Amino acid sequence: MIDYLAIIDQFYNGNANVNVNLNPNPNVRDILIRHSEAVARKAVTIVDRHPEWGIDRDFVYAAAMLHDIGIIKCNAPSIGCYGTEPYIKHGVLGGEMIESLSQTLPRREDLKRVCERHTGTGLPGLEPETMEEKIVCYADKFFSKTKLDKEKTYEEARQSLMKFGEEGVKKFDAWHRMFS
Repeated sequence: MIDYLAIIDQFYNGNANVNVNLNPNPNVRDILIRHSEAVARKAVTIVDRHPEWGIDRDFVYAAAMLHDIGIIKCNAPSIGCYGTEPYIKHGVLGGEMIESLSQTLPRREDLKRVCERHTGTGLPGLEPETMEEKIVCYADKFFSKTKLDKEKTYEEARQSLMKFGEEGVKKFDAWHRMFS
């Protein structure tokens, strides 16, 4: 089992052994956890709906809990993050953070890939490929880090992707048909 809270705490509670531009805002950890819990619940609901896929439910939950770990390094004042990197890089930065952890971490490379591949419907060269990556990416589109208690409807989630182009919307629509 992956102890995702211990991993989050390594980066969000000022562990001096981790070389990260940590944010002094204690609310960021709460925002990360509340958002990630909502994403994780939706993701495992999809897994539970499709037992024939043989997907590791515990892994999907842990991956959803860690998918946004990289926000701490980003400049995103609306969620209390005052790092130096642009927000669009939070997935890749999260992947680097996961990679910095012990090689004994179960499924470390898979966790890294979920972090790297969840932004939008995938960035060029970093599109979700595995079902686990696609499920976490899809579930993430329904939740914001600024409106933590609200799940977007399918139409609202779809609309939020429109600004990034039609290709991402088509991918989201295909996932919606597959996961519904």
